[in-house]
Amino acid sequence: IARARVPESDAHHGPLEELRMPHVEHLEQCITCHAWNKDRTMLALSPNSSEIYIYTVDAGATGAPKFLRAWTLREHDALVTGIDWAPNTDRIVSSSQDRNAYVWERQGGEWKPTLVILRIQRAATSVSWSPDEVKFAVGSGESLVPICYFEQQNNFWVSKHMRKHHSTVLCAQWAPSSVLLATGCADQKLRVLCAYVKGVDTAPRDSVPGADQPFGTVLAEYACGGWGHAVAWHPNST
Repeated sequence: IARARVPESDAHHGPLEELRMPHVEHLEQCITCHAWNKDRTMLALSPNSSEIYIYTVDAGATGAPKFLRAWTLREHDALVTGIDWAPNTDRIVSSSQDRNAYVWERQGGEWKPTLVILRIQRAATSVSWSPDEVKFAVGSGESLVPICYFEQQNNFWVSKHMRKHHSTVLCAQWAPSSVLLATGCADQKLRVLCAYVKGVDTAPRDSVPGADQPFGTVLAEYACGGWGHAVAWHPNST
């Protein structure tokens, strides 16, 4: 884990003067996925195992930050493949090769898991919260993407399957609108799909281009010449 820090007293200097060597912290021998909380005072990571470690980070006024392992989350039965930390609700979501996902919430000083009903038969490969933190997307080896949301009536997290993929979905990232989803796939294609869920999304469907299409509609498809391991949106959704 590398973390660069620029002293406040140097903030008025030019771009070249602001460059600093990052502080490198060897927390684990191997880290397969990680996520920070909103103010970067806590870090969740998986050390290439079925466990998730949460570190507290004390930056201090000067000097290197201090990392302290505060919690170990044990619920998955296989390698954890993805972690995402919702900045406002402070929920952590995790995915695993055990075909499960969990939403973790801190209660009384401990992190409590809630199982997500993914309904997949192959490994989950990645996970990503929507910007409004109402939904999250899970990549999978089943050539589909479960779009997950909380069902108040039954008091648990359920999923709606987004298909249109022809191999393992390796990554998924939400547009700022929380309605469109970009995916990277092992079929060497990047796709943009409509992920509007009726009864869950509150934005008018005509307020976002493409949101008026049926759930799972492929709005754009791009050949990438290889597996799509990562994808990101411009802040203006273009």
